[in-house]
Amino acid sequence: MIALLWLVIVAVPLLALFGATLRTQDDYLDNGPLAVPDAVTADNYLSVFDKGFATALGNTVMVTAGTVALVMITAIPAAYAIVRSPSRIVSSGFRMFLLGLAIPMQVTVVPIYLVITRLHLYDSLLAVVLPTAAFSLPVSVLILSSAMRDVSEEVYEAMALDGATSWRVLLNLVIPMSTSAISTIGIYSALQAWNGFLFPLVLTQSAEQRVLTLSLWEYQTQFGINVPGLLAAVVLSGLPIFIAYLFARRALTSGLMGVGGK
Repeated sequence: MIALLWLVIVAVPLLALFGATLRTQDDYLDNGPLAVPDAVTADNYLSVFDKGFATALGNTVMVTAGTVALVMITAIPAAYAIVRSPSRIVSSGFRMFLLGLAIPMQVTVVPIYLVITRLHLYDSLLAVVLPTAAFSLPVSVLILSSAMRDVSEEVYEAMALDGATSWRVLLNLVIPMSTSAISTIGIYSALQAWNGFLFPLVLTQSAEQRVLTLSLWEYQTQFGINVPGLLAAVVLSGLPIFIAYLFARRALTSGLMGVGGK
């Protein structure tokens, strides 16, 4: 019974959202958001591409791919060093990562803006990728370090006796045994980049560098908002990341359950 109630709570807004995208704006305004449409139309989805949706989608894909790649390249070696290195400097670095969990991105907008402008990266996709990846690193390192601590110490010692270097241990042992956690941080950082709004708003300006979250503003005019067109853009914007979640949901769940260690 509870499961059925939860299904209704989740399904009704989704059906209302999708149904509104198949209606004209006049029908939506006259009959309300939950009314049965007078006529089904796909014009809202076609009009989305006339407002630069393809360009915004390509920019968002590049920002997301760049963010995920940067997080992977930096978080995996960092977590491995935190788990395996006895150095106090490394331990202090881990505490700095944890401190990043308590810093909201809103309070760093001005310093980040100054750094980006002085690096001459303003109004570029790289200006969005760098701070987005930086704010994804604390959670990513926490998840990865927890997963790597679950690898048996005997396995580390066995590979060390075989003469394996630290990089070989990382590539041949740690990464294959941490695939769930790696998938988790990949999805997490992808969501951060895909849904990011603040950094694209502050650090980009031209229409050529616009991402999906900013392109939704195109549906707001001085005369009102084209709600069905806006919702069609929202559906198309969320569809790729939803498909990615469906393929990696098991790895995401198991990776999050591993946070905190054994």
